[in-house]
Amino acid sequence: MEPDHNDIHEQFLTHFAANEPAIRAYVRRLVPTRHDAADVMQGVALVLWRKFDELDDTEHFRRWAFGVARHEALGWLRDKARSRLTLAEDVLHVVACESTRDDDRLSAQREALEGCLEKLPTHHRKIILAAYAPDAAIQEVAGQSGRTVAAFYQWLHRMRLRLLNCTRQVLQAEGLS
Repeated sequence: MEPDHNDIHEQFLTHFAANEPAIRAYVRRLVPTRHDAADVMQGVALVLWRKFDELDDTEHFRRWAFGVARHEALGWLRDKARSRLTLAEDVLHVVACESTRDDDRLSAQREALEGCLEKLPTHHRKIILAAYAPDAAIQEVAGQSGRTVAAFYQWLHRMRLRLLNCTRQVLQAEGLS
């Protein structure tokens, strides 16, 4: 008995939502800018949805999605080949292969960092995230934190070290360092 359309839709959304940040990070490593990655991700999402019923084993969704993403990025790069900012296809292939290989390590690091961020006081976490938001103006974030720009950079440096040490400890405790 075949699953109905709603079940397939739900399965796809579950897998896509769980893997979208990793797929986006993978695409981001293959194209020059975040804007380009957003363009490529639209195509990736469409192809993944259209071909989801062809996926034999949903356990391998991420690896399959990376393959689709690499294909879409190559197509995008071919379309933009006149731009000096695009990578040669053979270089892109190397980057894509290394990115796929590094995905587990990067996912573990990302999860550890997210856990370490959650351990921070809420106001510290909000300020750090504001400092790394797209188009963030450090002068404004420093002002929101009640610090001068110089003092904010020093504070941010201390917080980065704290997060780095926490992340390393988590990864080491999990045997992933």
